[in-house]
Amino acid sequence: MKRFSLALLTLLIFAPFPAQGQRLAVPERGAYNGAYLCIGDTEDTLTSEMLRDFELLVGRQQAIVAFSSFWGQKSFPNVQVRTVRDYGAVPLIFWSPWGPPYRQNELQPEYSLDRILEGRFDGYLREWAREARMAEIPLLVSFGLEANGDWFPWGGSNQGGGATRGFGDPKKPDGPERYIAAYRHVVRIVREAGARNIQWVYHAQNYSWPVAPWNTITAYYPGDDVVDWLGLSVYGKQSDKEGWLTFDTVMRYPYSELARLDKTKPIMLAEWGVGEFPRDGSKADFFDEAFAAMAKDYPRLRAAVYWHERWENADETWSNLRVNSSPKALAAFRRGMRLPFWVGRPAIVP
Repeated sequence: MKRFSLALLTLLIFAPFPAQGQRLAVPERGAYNGAYLCIGDTEDTLTSEMLRDFELLVGRQQAIVAFSSFWGQKSFPNVQVRTVRDYGAVPLIFWSPWGPPYRQNELQPEYSLDRILEGRFDGYLREWAREARMAEIPLLVSFGLEANGDWFPWGGSNQGGGATRGFGDPKKPDGPERYIAAYRHVVRIVREAGARNIQWVYHAQNYSWPVAPWNTITAYYPGDDVVDWLGLSVYGKQSDKEGWLTFDTVMRYPYSELARLDKTKPIMLAEWGVGEFPRDGSKADFFDEAFAAMAKDYPRLRAAVYWHERWENADETWSNLRVNSSPKALAAFRRGMRLPFWVGRPAIVP
């Protein structure tokens, strides 16, 4: 993907003309900073106040704002897209094929990849694409994120796993092969509907689960012709059940595996974060390490979207990934945001 000098791209993101062909430019240097701020079961509650408050909290405008669009909602997220556009950022939409009650670790036959490939959702895809085309803003779209994990119904382990006799090529594992076929089908339908303002993100989990030869980041890659950005979910410790991990541990190997898929495509941390567990490790130190490493050790990193959220676990403990989970954590995050590495204003090209 061609990169552009941000100094030369002064076209405002809220340009008044239709954005069917507008695209988010890849920075020549540095990376876009971004955040996921949403709350609620559908991960799409987003307001202009939330965006302004987060900017004040961290001391920098966000270039990318992430939220979800679940297929069970049966609509394009116009309100959220307009909110992000009016703020001056580009949306990253996690477009997930499942329906209510949106619980992980539950199969949903109604939204199976086979049904997608049979064309059962083509009407929805076309309408979603038509709305996207008229959004007057470039869109980053991550379809079926973290398919190399086993917690979402579209994950490879829930769609045939490592078996080879149930779908397509008998020499390839069915789970990844189904996912690739579904991803390509979705992109084809959306492109045919004219949504040329969408840039597609291949969004993998940093470490695959289950650990098996057939279940790798590489196995799910849909192809250079349908992917614009390479994305990873990268988290430090999220719950009491996990050990403390350094940023280098969770990032270095997955980044190298993702980078091997294509030599030129930009890489993003589509999700990243760490919980507050002071007895196990310092969240502030994790932030300091992460920000320094992003700027120096990962030359193809061009965006990073922080997961600013907290939730209660089944055992009544809390996972608090918010940047302000402690004064020290917030101070470290604000230090990181002051680095010149970050590009807080998205640049748009026609």
